[in-house]
Order: sequence, then structure tokens, then C-alpha cells
Amino acid sequence: MTTQKLFGALAAVALLAACGSDSDSNRAATGTGGVGGSGSVRPGSQEDLVANIGDRVFFETDRANIRADQRPALERQARWMQQHAQVQVSVEGHADERGTREYNLALGQRRANAARDVLVASGVSGARVSTISYGKDRPTALGSTEDAWAQNRRAVTVVR
Repeated sequence: MTTQKLFGALAAVALLAACGSDSDSNRAATGTGGVGGSGSVRPGSQEDLVANIGDRVFFETDRANIRADQRPALERQARWMQQHAQVQVSVEGHADERGTREYNLALGQRRANAARDVLVASGVSGARVSTISYGKDRPTALGSTEDAWAQNRRAVTVVR
């Protein structure tokens, strides 16, 4: 009986630990960030950006304009970059799997440029922000569903 109780307690601890790490990995995967962050995150690092600000914005199908609901994320990134004047970033443009490679590379570049333009308009020096397109070559979500496609239509800010 004591062994069963021990295994039960270990299973409960493992379940609680898994719940906590799922939430952390979901925030990192979606780039939504949280408030506060942990004390082990180095200020001005990619981890700091992801945990406290969010590193990505999302787009509509076949569009490269920044949606009104996504603009605040870029404005938060700009304020974060102003607080960390040494940080340089690259904005990666991505597309979902639909369309040709060439089309998606061009669309990804337009998305990266649009996100960069908001950062610069919000006070970040253009010399600190480069852009690159990966088109459909680096999906964050696998699958041919609207949910997966929506996650892949994005621009991600990456600390260099």
C-alpha cells in the first residue's frame, strides 16, 4: 500500500509539473509573452522579449498589412527595444503552406517589411532592424488546417 501511495504522489507531482511547462512552452510557441517573467531571464535577450513582450504578429491570408489588433504588439516591442538600446533584431516574415515557394517568399518579405516599418515608425532606428523572408519553409504549426495556417502567417522579431 505504501508503494502505491508513493507512486500516486509522484504521478500527481509529474502532472502538476507538466501543466506548468505546457503553459510556458505555449507562451513561447505563440510568442504571446506574459507579464513579469522569471528572474533567470537576461534583460535584452530573446527569452526576455518572448516572455515579457511577445515576439510575433499575425496576418490575414494573402495579406501583409499589420492588423489593428497586432499593432500594439509591435509598439510594445519598440518600447522594449528603446529600453535595450544595444539590441539589434531581425524580423522574419513567414507564410502558410499554400501557394508557390516564390509567392510565399515575396509575401513573407512584405510581412517582415511591414512589421519593421511599424518598429521604425515607433522610434526604433532602422539600422537596428533587418528583415528576412522564410516564406513557407519554417512553419511553426504543422498541418493543413486553418488553425495551423493562421499560426504560420506571421512576422517574428528575433534578437541578433
